[in-house]
Amino acid sequence: MPETRRFPQPIPYGWYFVGYCDELTPCDVRPLHYFGRDLVLFRNAEGRAGMLDAHCPHLGAHLGHGGKIDGDLIRCAFHGWAYDTDGWCRDVPYASSMPPACRREPVIHSYPLTEANGVIWAWYHPHNIAPLFDVEVYPQFTDPSWATQTRFEWRVAINPQEVAENAVDAAHFQFVHGSPAPPEGHGVYEGHIRRTGTDGIAEVQLADGSTQQIKTAVRSVANGAGQKITMLQGVTRVWLMVLITPIETDDAELRFAFTHPQTEAGSPEAAAFAQACDRIAGETGVIADIPIWNHKIHRERPLLCESEEQIVKFRRWFEQFYVHDANRREAAPE
Repeated sequence: MPETRRFPQPIPYGWYFVGYCDELTPCDVRPLHYFGRDLVLFRNAEGRAGMLDAHCPHLGAHLGHGGKIDGDLIRCAFHGWAYDTDGWCRDVPYASSMPPACRREPVIHSYPLTEANGVIWAWYHPHNIAPLFDVEVYPQFTDPSWATQTRFEWRVAINPQEVAENAVDAAHFQFVHGSPAPPEGHGVYEGHIRRTGTDGIAEVQLADGSTQQIKTAVRSVANGAGQKITMLQGVTRVWLMVLITPIETDDAELRFAFTHPQTEAGSPEAAAFAQACDRIAGETGVIADIPIWNHKIHRERPLLCESEEQIVKFRRWFEQFYVHDANRREAAPE
């Protein structure tokens, strides 16, 4: 992948959102473009999800445009070749025998998938190597005693590193999000896991229209470059999945998925949760970040104050997810 002027880094490897489990029903076929690649995501008639490189190795048709599910296979619209979720060609309907490669190995690259937390996670690595760590499971997001997820989505000209760096950039909370003072932050790095937290003060509007300053706490766990879970404590306690999926090196889809313990409709607790979602995902939350992200550049050697040492630690940790010869991709099987 050629470097861009704004962001010189390649797409980092890791587990990434490619769909919500409840939105991909049996026999669904979806064309996608993530990681600089054309892809097809589908769920076969047996309920198993698969994601493959999009183009049929026969004569190049895109399986996501016109491809149909046939039992446990996806069948190409061009000549009817059929593939399973692991990329093996299982049927060429007009041929007495399939090409030797079809009998020897998968002929389309398949992406490891895991369904957890209500999300379909795909493992991306520029050299197509197997997963180096697992998806972290958080039962709160699918437990029936917790609320159905509240979801938001944006398209942003950004990369995963710049979004994740917000968690350790304490000073921006004052100037971008209106915090009375920069929250006190801390970070712990354990291999591919990053644990961060901030404590601060927020001014919130109460149901009677008055405002009150309250103590806030944010605790986050990042599992590689693509999975992040955050617990936010303020008027209420909210759990949030931050789901960023790179499209290209400087283009991404960003999603927020919230949950909380079940509350009675119309109750003060339900109103507090709705207000928390609006505050985090609304005009004073991520929407305030997006114009900055859309126009900023990555400074490899930024001028930093002594209090911003967490940014340096974060960048050293995040560097492990880059493969800097990512222009070279393993050859597809012939």
